[in-house]
Amino acid sequence: MTHLLRPVLAIAALAAVSACGNTDLERAGTGALGGAAVGAAVDEPIAGAAIGAVGGALVDDV
Repeated sequence: MTHLLRPVLAIAALAAVSACGNTDLERAGTGALGGAAVGAAVDEPIAGAAIGAVGGALVDDV
């Protein structure tokens, strides 16, 4: 069960900062940081950062 703790905590941290940023660039930066944290929990920090940055940049457009 403890192997699930890191991803759950990373997702909780990402949710806490998901609304940060007023511009697409700020949201992309926040998304990249959160994505890297979640990616690090599953040993893929670069992919997580890339996905988080794209998601953060596009979140206002949805």
